[in-house]
Amino acid sequence: MIKKNKWAWAWVPTLYFAQGLPYALVVTVSVIMYKKLGISNADIGLYTSWLYIPWVIKPLWSPFVDLKSTKRNWFLWMQLLASAALLAIGFTLPTNIFFVTTLACFWMVAFASATNDIAIDGYYMIGLTEDRQSFFVGMRSVFYKLANVTGQGLLVILAGFLENHFGDNTKAWSYTMICAGILMLLLTVSNFFVTPKFEGAEGITLQKPKGFFEVFRSFFKKPGMGLAIAFILFFRLGESQLVKMASPFLLDPTSVGGLGYTTSEVGTIYGTIGVIFLTIGGILGGILISKHGLKKWMLPMLIALNAPNALYALLAITKTTAAWAVTGTVIVEQFGYGFGIAGFMVYLIYVAEGKSKTSHYAIATGFMALGMMLPGLISGFMQEWLGYNGFFIWVVLAALPAFFLLRYIKYPADFGMSKKTHEQ
Repeated sequence: MIKKNKWAWAWVPTLYFAQGLPYALVVTVSVIMYKKLGISNADIGLYTSWLYIPWVIKPLWSPFVDLKSTKRNWFLWMQLLASAALLAIGFTLPTNIFFVTTLACFWMVAFASATNDIAIDGYYMIGLTEDRQSFFVGMRSVFYKLANVTGQGLLVILAGFLENHFGDNTKAWSYTMICAGILMLLLTVSNFFVTPKFEGAEGITLQKPKGFFEVFRSFFKKPGMGLAIAFILFFRLGESQLVKMASPFLLDPTSVGGLGYTTSEVGTIYGTIGVIFLTIGGILGGILISKHGLKKWMLPMLIALNAPNALYALLAITKTTAAWAVTGTVIVEQFGYGFGIAGFMVYLIYVAEGKSKTSHYAIATGFMALGMMLPGLISGFMQEWLGYNGFFIWVVLAALPAFFLLRYIKYPADFGMSKKTHEQ
């Protein structure tokens, strides 16, 4: 008999690393790759932001993940599909129509990744008790972000090294994406062995939806859902624009307002000490929510997520290129992301509470993706219109609506608190 929480310390890290890596490659690494291959900021912002669509519309097929097969089967097959598509990007980059072919492959990775997200999040809620869900939310955020750092850190460092070695950006990025595909394949194999078959175990009750449309009706009928959706959409309004233009800002020459860093330097900054502070922030966030409940920490976590926006504005205004200042900004950003996103993810778990948790969580994260996609679509145009100085000031102001809405959303003060803390 398989009990809940079995092998959680093994499968939570590997599953959420496998969830974060394809997302990082589609959303962040594609931006750096296209920048180094000569695509304009406006085109980068426009076309790569459209890649968010699968995460926005994934609720449309989330009931099928609930109704058909098991969550485990779904995420293993989707990870395998993402591996194949990443390899295809690597092999098609040297062609004359690379922009079209690689975008098509990134679309395939995005759809596989969005479906992978639905299955993994559903598996997480099935395989863990409620208090363990809150405790591990920091760890899942850490490994999700570590995957992001691996993408925009280690893989970008590799791309920068290969650019210098070959003197050919196309060849360098081709090899890099092939390595990314192989890494994704290794993660898939690992997850095959470390994930227990919870859905076939005795004593574990599965709440499957009665029908396809009932999933959506029950979600939107929840009390206060209008305000909850607005909060989800605006929570990352500033960060969603910053994340699109942060790498171009570091890579662009100082003559156009950038900092003039090389590809390898950008990868090193994101992939070194920032990882340590990301880990500290994420784990600390999960522990504090588990100890005190969500209410006490939501405002500090929202501040932590958005405070780094002002530091980017300061870098742009002062034109500071010093390594200590840039690295310090990334450290604060990584810690703030890890700490802040822990509260957001626990809130999404609360929104999904009740029957059809898997599908409702997919709907909630779909709105989260919409809140990332729409601002990202205009981020490149805003940057070219305002310059980096004005753009980062705008990003700071864009964070304000979330603080206003936080006053009105309702959730139990002790949500996410461990049972042991309740009993004390």
